[in-house]
Amino acid sequence: MARVLIIAYGNPMRCDDGLAWRAADELEGKFSSSDVEIVRRHQLAPELAETVSRCETVMFVDAASADAAGNGPPGEVRCAQIAMPEVKVRFSHQLSPGAIVALASQLFFASPRAFSVTLTGECFDHGESLSPVVAAALPALVTRIEALVQQFLSPEYPADSYKT
Repeated sequence: MARVLIIAYGNPMRCDDGLAWRAADELEGKFSSSDVEIVRRHQLAPELAETVSRCETVMFVDAASADAAGNGPPGEVRCAQIAMPEVKVRFSHQLSPGAIVALASQLFFASPRAFSVTLTGECFDHGESLSPVVAAALPALVTRIEALVQQFLSPEYPADSYKT
């Protein structure tokens, strides 16, 4: 069981939507596989609840849309703790990070710390290349994730707090 699970999700064939997979590629090999597990998915599905239930901390890494309320301009990195939803989760083809954590709690009685780490994208057209602003911000995203992982792996890390 890895202590930290990183779930990189998005569509690598839709330009900036594939940035989480690129970040996962950059993070691969930087941590002990017994401490950190990295998985790549096109979308969040109910099956991830079992994987999430086996870790202490889970980080969901994704591209954010600049059009969505609350997201910053393209290239902005954000990290937020995911609060446990109080509603029952209904199965669907795509679930939110909070819904996956809620399923892990409901089905496996797990309560990992959960975080969403996003980088606001600019272009979600068909293609494999990142927009220039996202490509320039990718190292900052990777650095942010690395720092969070180191914090979570620290023996002095309090189980109920984090610093972003």
